[in-house]
Amino acid sequence: MENENLKTENNKDYLLPASIVIAALLIAGAWIYTAGLKNIEPKKSSQELGKIAPNIENVKLVSADDHIFGNPNAEIKIIEFSDMECPFCKRFHAIMKQVINEYGDKVAWIYRHFPLEQLHPQAKKSAIASECATEIGGNNAFWRYLDEYVNLEEITSEASFSQIAENIGLNRNQFKTCLNSDKFNDKIDSYIQDAANSGAQGTPYSVIINKNNKKTSINGALPFEDFKDQYGETQKGVKSLIEEALLN
Repeated sequence: MENENLKTENNKDYLLPASIVIAALLIAGAWIYTAGLKNIEPKKSSQELGKIAPNIENVKLVSADDHIFGNPNAEIKIIEFSDMECPFCKRFHAIMKQVINEYGDKVAWIYRHFPLEQLHPQAKKSAIASECATEIGGNNAFWRYLDEYVNLEEITSEASFSQIAENIGLNRNQFKTCLNSDKFNDKIDSYIQDAANSGAQGTPYSVIINKNNKKTSINGALPFEDFKDQYGETQKGVKSLIEEALLN
């Protein structure tokens, strides 16, 4: 889970033991990367401050305005709050594709932006770029754009955004016009607020919702299968969490 990998001599000051989470599994069942979390809060107006205490139950309902991959009427819905620049999110992207391949119409994958600009200066612009792809090419274009983006090792400039759009068949000039506008700023900000209200402290942060509206959080880039943590304890992977949601 990425919210912090601060490279300072005083890094220990930022470690919050209660917030240590699984960030990535480098070799299945062999080695887990963990990171301390230091909350990154979205900007709020004076009217918003203190009104909503973060809680998973606050997550907004899935609607037709969401980016949905798979069956919109699936028994299980997984809402992923993600930063397109976050390396752990890129790893989790592959896990979620594995979920869809494994469960088919039983699971719907919903993607919501949670750009952490304090860590990734281009994160919000990347999110806006994906929204422009959606406006021009629809929901399928969003997912194609996202796939292309996460497979790139590095985005060197905004020209890369337009090149991805062209690669997936979108009009480059139309895309650039959209990218240079402010039309999606409020939409991205609403996603950020939704993430914060729902308890997100870093990325990726996901919420599993079953047919009975029971919600379970996935903190970080959990592997698909169960795994051993750094203390040798068995922890549930994404597959086990989904299986539990299907039964409850």
